[in-house]
Amino acid sequence: MFPVLRHFCHGMAPTPIASMGPVRRYLSWENEERCRGLLEASTNRYRQEAVSAAVLVSLCSVAGDPSILYTLRSSTLTGLHKGDVSFPGGKCDDSDRDVIATALRETHEELGLQLREDCVWGVMRSLPDRTKMLVVPVIANLGPLEHLTLKPNPQEVEAVFTLSFSHLLQEQNQGYTHFCRNGVYSYTLPIFLHGPHRVWGLTAIITELTLELLAPGKYRRKTHLVARR
Repeated sequence: MFPVLRHFCHGMAPTPIASMGPVRRYLSWENEERCRGLLEASTNRYRQEAVSAAVLVSLCSVAGDPSILYTLRSSTLTGLHKGDVSFPGGKCDDSDRDVIATALRETHEELGLQLREDCVWGVMRSLPDRTKMLVVPVIANLGPLEHLTLKPNPQEVEAVFTLSFSHLLQEQNQGYTHFCRNGVYSYTLPIFLHGPHRVWGLTAIITELTLELLAPGKYRRKTHLVARR
C-alpha cells in the first residue's frame, strides 16, 4: 500500500480557513498575477529554448493552508537521486513542446495528475543539479489537495508529502549546510527541517527561491559565498 500523504504545519494541525489571515495571500489571485508578471521574461525565454530537464514546483492548499507538495524518489531507482526529496519532474523528451509540457508530463507519469497548462504561473531560471544538468523549475498551483486524486507511480515515487508555507517560513525549520570546495571558496546551502523528510540539495534551493517569490519580505536568505585567500 502506498504511504498516506502527510501534511506538516510546524507540528500543528492545519489552520481553519476562517482564521488563516494574511497567509492565504500566498495563493491569492493578486499574488498569482504579480508572480506571473515577474516571471514573464523567464517564462518566454525557456518556452523557446531547448532545456535538459524540468520540475514542477507544486503549490497547493491543504484545508485552506497554502503548501508545497514534495515527493520522495524511490530507493530502487538507479543514479544519484534515488531516495531524495524532490519535485515531480525529469528529462525532456523530443515530443515535449516546451519546458512546461515536460513538467506537466512528468507530473502525470509520477503522480497520475492530468494538469492543465493554465495552472502554471511561470518558469524560473535554470539551476544545475549534482550532475551539472540544468534543471528548469516550473511553478504551478494544483489547487486544493482534497480535490485531487493522487496515483503515485511506485516505480518512481516512494512517498508524497506537503509542507505548509507557515512551516517553511518558521526559522526553527530552516537550516544551512556549509561547504568548502578545493580550499578556494566556501558556500552555504539551505535545508528545511522537521517535516517527514529533510528537504535539501537542489530541491531546497528551488524551495528557497519559491518562498522569496511568493512571500517577499517573509523569508530571508542566509546562503552566501565566501572566497578564501
